[in-house]
Amino acid sequence: MALMQRILKEVVNKSLRVSVSTRFSSYNSSDKVQALEEYPEVEILRNPPEWKYVERLLPKPVIPKVAQKSEYPSGWKPQSMGLKDMDKLEYYVARSRNHMVPVYLETTFRGQRRVTVVKHVQGNVWQLEKELRTIVEKERNGKLCATRVNEMSGQIRIHGDYVDVVREYLKSKGY
Repeated sequence: MALMQRILKEVVNKSLRVSVSTRFSSYNSSDKVQALEEYPEVEILRNPPEWKYVERLLPKPVIPKVAQKSEYPSGWKPQSMGLKDMDKLEYYVARSRNHMVPVYLETTFRGQRRVTVVKHVQGNVWQLEKELRTIVEKERNGKLCATRVNEMSGQIRIHGDYVDVVREYLKSKGY
């Protein structure tokens, strides 16, 4: 009888232990640091043959130059205006580091305010702002549009979502 009670107690205790959440590791229960001689030797390879598979996955440190083609599958076009033509121009809009036209849409106030931003403008920023304003006002059927120019950072902000209009205009100019 005593043996039966002891077995029942063990079964009940084991079933209760499983239902109680326990923390399996902590700083105090972890193994202490041992002497370096007790750890296995590690060989450091500078150029293992498997490293080429890892290098494919790592991001490239520099974005590669654009391969010149007559037409790209995505419809993307490289910049036709180069830095060599810059002294002939009143202004220059540099592409981003990913070779994209630097026209962005900023959305604030829970999506209620939309502002088109043109970045990387060098030279006569006011001339580009004047041209963009006429293009956007033509899109708005003659209504005036609010713009803001920051000469120091080379940015133009246009109130409203006119990213596609501005981007197509800059592409048509060769930027």
